[in-house]
Amino acid sequence: MFGYLIDMDGVIYRGHELIPGADRFIHELRDEGVPFLFLTNNSQRTRRDVATRLQRLGLAVEEEHVFTCAMATARFLAQQKPNGTAYVIGEGGLLTALHNNGFAVVDRDPDYVVVGEGRTFSFEMAEHALNLIRAGAKLVATNLDPNCPTRDGMRPGCGALVALLEAASGVRAFSVGKPSPVMIRAARKELGLSASQTVMIGDTMDTDILGGVQMGYHTVLVLSGTTSRDDLVRYAFRPDLIVESIADLRHAELAATFGPLSPSGGPIRKAGPGVPPHRLVGPTR
Repeated sequence: MFGYLIDMDGVIYRGHELIPGADRFIHELRDEGVPFLFLTNNSQRTRRDVATRLQRLGLAVEEEHVFTCAMATARFLAQQKPNGTAYVIGEGGLLTALHNNGFAVVDRDPDYVVVGEGRTFSFEMAEHALNLIRAGAKLVATNLDPNCPTRDGMRPGCGALVALLEAASGVRAFSVGKPSPVMIRAARKELGLSASQTVMIGDTMDTDILGGVQMGYHTVLVLSGTTSRDDLVRYAFRPDLIVESIADLRHAELAATFGPLSPSGGPIRKAGPGVPPHRLVGPTR
């Protein structure tokens, strides 16, 4: 059996528009009982909020199909320090995840300063967080994405906010979101799959594909988002498969491509119908 970890922005939708063919692929997975999760490095929204957005785009998904960096961060911190405390720079998705995992959100003497995305960030928050870090609170980032796409362009992301605190405090943040193995492994375990059964689909080499490669997953790069084919020369690692968009994917063809084993133990590099051989790239694992 194979299952999928699927990025959203640039893979499933662009802005407020569904990428053509994304609904067909997701419905195919649902119809065939194939396990999958949508992964997002945006900590603002709860998994229910994200699922509702996807449903309004026409996808038949539930909140159980969503895994956010806020969830990964909260679960990780709860394992590190059960019933801990945190000063939070972030919004509802992060706050909800921390509460659901037994954390209390405080303004004084926290165990952690946890930073996510948000439109309410202020210099006063940064000043307070800095002094908490200097007093011994550990700095944790939900992700290190430098910016977030918006309807009108971009705004500073979690990585930009964390960089300010790192520079001021001299403390390096621990990041949980993609491409961190913490989130990528937790999402796979949520599906109950092994690394060889997991396919990562994304549009970003620095997060989705890097995370998948580091964890030994099969990786599929779609060119409908931030990465172009010309960008690939800049990277020392390669995706296993490159397609124009998720509309080019079929579960049966991917299973045939990644599934059979060669005498050396790696997947046989052959394309199924609709997946031309020239799209198969990268070393055989």
